Amino acid sequence: MSPVDDHAAEATAGILPSAAADVRLVEIPGGGPGHGVAQAIPTLRYGRGVTYAALDLGTNNCRLLVARPSSDGFRVVDAFSRIVRLGEGLGASNRLRDAAIARTIEALKVCRSKMEARGVTRARLIATEACRAAVNGGEFIARVREEAELELEVVDRETEARLAVAGCAGLADPQAEGVVLFDIGGGSSELVWLDGQRRGRPLSDRVRAWTSLPVGVVTLAERRGGVEVTRESFESMVAEVQGMLGDFVAELRGVAGCGRFHLLGTSGTVTTIAGVHLDLPRYDRRRVDGLWMGNDDVAAVMERLLGMNFRQRAANPCIGNERADLVLAGCAILEAIRRTFPSERLRIADRGLREGILMQLMSEDGVWMTRRGRHA
Repeated sequence: MSPVDDHAAEATAGILPSAAADVRLVEIPGGGPGHGVAQAIPTLRYGRGVTYAALDLGTNNCRLLVARPSSDGFRVVDAFSRIVRLGEGLGASNRLRDAAIARTIEALKVCRSKMEARGVTRARLIATEACRAAVNGGEFIARVREEAELELEVVDRETEARLAVAGCAGLADPQAEGVVLFDIGGGSSELVWLDGQRRGRPLSDRVRAWTSLPVGVVTLAERRGGVEVTRESFESMVAEVQGMLGDFVAELRGVAGCGRFHLLGTSGTVTTIAGVHLDLPRYDRRRVDGLWMGNDDVAAVMERLLGMNFRQRAANPCIGNERADLVLAGCAILEAIRRTFPSERLRIADRGLREGILMQLMSEDGVWMTRRGRHA
């Protein structure tokens, strides 16, 4: 069983801890700057019997969360995650391959079965970079509609970035003057600058800037190589990604040097680094989500991974065979971010788009009533 399927098995067996205990209510950004629904410290209004689902189909993974509202967020009742590599070979052909489509549709059928079994009544099912970029993305969406009986929504990069913020912002240090939140995906990587938290200030007002880089672990590994990675090829990958960050840096000139600043990362890359850092014999979300890592700790894990060959990476229980050829490409993207925005602290989030979707759906339905003058 791969580490990714381990996550799904934990959730299905009820081992995965409740998201309600971890995900605090925050203001959910809307479709554009300055829009959103302000959420205060909540009182449950209704919805204990309503079941919600959020599905995130990326370039590499297919992930599902099924949840029900609770008094301080939501409680996960089922989950599923599988590496499908929908975007495999996309960079060379601009098309989704038949084998990748077949793998993905089979995973989506599992998701549909889980939603039916849990009695899901409200859902948002999103697809990201692979479907945005592929010339046959529309054909794939139609096949999913016909074969898996699911309606996927292809979201733009800004929506993807803002959903990541909604899902992860609760882990930002409330004392920080600024945070760079990033999501390293399979085909793209999103970065958002959040200004410091102020009482009564909605989250959308804290988003200073955002960007989406047209590079992720799958696309970078396919272009530069992921099985055999030398220090020279690793540095070449880092330099390529750093070059993509130039405009974002210019937009934030002088801001990232503030006194209390930290990085906040969500993706398989950062959760893998955390698992390796902790020497976990088996991936454990409870120990990873919310973990603080120092700059030296992150550097030590990267040095350790660079010293491993493919077989050694595949044998690590927090990497596995399915990620062994992608993890160093992810590390290169992370290293580019670290060098561009030097920080002594990185916080790890095992949460993201799906959690953001769930919060948005529940907010739209008025699950929680606002208490005036008190803000999450």
